Amino acid sequence: MTSTAVTHKPVRWGRVAVHLGCLAALLVMLYPLAWLLATSLKPADEVIASLDLLPSHLEWSNYSTALEGVNDVSVWRLLGNSLLIAGGAVLGNVLSCSLAAYAFARLRFRLRGPLFAFMIATIMLPHHAVLIPQYIIFNQLGLVNTYWPLILPKFLATEAFFVFLIVQFMRGLPRELEEAARIDGCGPFRSFWKVVLPLTRPALITTAIFTFIWTWNDFFTQLIYLFDPDKFTLTLALRSFVDASSTSAFGPMFAMSVIALLPIVLFFLAFQRFLVEGMASSGLKG
Repeated sequence: MTSTAVTHKPVRWGRVAVHLGCLAALLVMLYPLAWLLATSLKPADEVIASLDLLPSHLEWSNYSTALEGVNDVSVWRLLGNSLLIAGGAVLGNVLSCSLAAYAFARLRFRLRGPLFAFMIATIMLPHHAVLIPQYIIFNQLGLVNTYWPLILPKFLATEAFFVFLIVQFMRGLPRELEEAARIDGCGPFRSFWKVVLPLTRPALITTAIFTFIWTWNDFFTQLIYLFDPDKFTLTLALRSFVDASSTSAFGPMFAMSVIALLPIVLFFLAFQRFLVEGMASSGLKG
């Protein structure tokens, strides 16, 4: 009789420790989200007084109150305003930043190097340093209390970070493709639109994701330019929700926070694989 020896692989405790550490870090990062969801269903007297994560009973009326909105403006109107601003900002950044990046990455013109360096230097310029001059310009144009100050700058390639991101991606594309298009009679703009732009999709989707999230969560700029409640976004409504109600309305406020969080989560989940691909192929190149 022959016996077969069964070999057991040794347990790699280092790998187990790494996995447990990652799981612990994941739980720590997800706890604020779980707390937000649980608090949105808590009764008013438990939001501040109780430290328990789970509510004593589910208060679904918080969501019905949140859906009514604030200042006689429904949450659907607020959601539409936020989507309008975020969508316009995404469209403006993707178009203008890709055009500027194509000029810096693929075209040859005088002072290209100094202009690109100046553009990169604007990343270090604080947003608050240009807010007052921009406000004066838009006020003189009569555009304050409209959505134009929040959307129009995005069509002027003012986001140097996204220009740099797309430039790094375009520099990795083979120039033979444009040379072949030029032989077929394509000019610079047609080569950009037909050849370069489709190949830059990962970087463009990365730009769209970051622009959507940053614009959706923007509070200060929207607070400066928007006055009328019917033009408020969900971000501004969260602030005025407590002002228009009392301290007992913390439950509906957290319910509205969950509603405001859903579009960002859905947008990120829909395009997150392109985000990883764009950052890996664009931001890490020399």
